[in-house]
Amino acid sequence: MQFFLDTANLESIKKYASWGVVDGVTTNPSLIAKEGVSLESRIKEITEVVDGPISSEVIATDYDGMISQAREYVKWHKNIYIKLPMTEDGLRACKTLSSEGIHTNVTLVFSPGQALLAAKAGATLVSPFIGRLDDISHEGMELIAEIVEMYTNYGIETKVLVASIRHPRHVIDAARIGADIATMPPEVLDKLINHPLTDKGLEKFLADWEKVKDLQ
Repeated sequence: MQFFLDTANLESIKKYASWGVVDGVTTNPSLIAKEGVSLESRIKEITEVVDGPISSEVIATDYDGMISQAREYVKWHKNIYIKLPMTEDGLRACKTLSSEGIHTNVTLVFSPGQALLAAKAGATLVSPFIGRLDDISHEGMELIAEIVEMYTNYGIETKVLVASIRHPRHVIDAARIGADIATMPPEVLDKLINHPLTDKGLEKFLADWEKVKDLQ
C-alpha cells in the first residue's frame, strides 16, 4: 500500500518525507487556503520534496472551467494529478483528460456506483471518503471493500485511494482489504508510528545500558 499525505503544509511534508514512507500528496482548496499561499507556488514547492503523485484540485465546477484549469496545472510538473469532483461535469472532464493522457483523481466518492462511473470515465485514482461516511453512521470501510471487489472482478486499473482517514485503524483496515493507497493527515501518520510499549521498551533498554556501559 502507498502512503500519501493529505496536507498542503510544506514543513509537515518535508518532515514525513524524510522518514522515507511518503509516496505522494493530496491537496484540496481548503488545505491550500489554510496555508495562505497561491495554489501554483505551493504545488511546485511540494513537487520539489516528494517525487510521486501530487493531486491538485480544480476550483471550477463546470466542464470547460475544469478542462482549462487542468491543462494549466499539468504544465507545473509531470507528477500532477488532476483532482475532479464526482459530478456530471467532473466525469466528462475525467473522460476528456484521461484520453489526453492526463492523470486524474475523482474525489468526493461516497457510493460503489460512483466509483464504477469514475473508473468507466478513465480515472487514474478514485477517492472514497470513509470518515465522512462514518460521521453519518455508515460503515465507510464497507465501501472500500465493495469497490476493491468490483475493480478486482473486472480487472479495472483505477486505483483505490482511501480518503477522509481519521485514525490508524482506518489505514490498517484499508490495507487488509487491499486498497492501493491511503491518504492521511500528518497526525494519523504520527499515531501509526507511536506505541506506548515501544517507548517503554526503549526506555528499559537504555536504563539497562546505563548499568553496564562503563564495563565496555
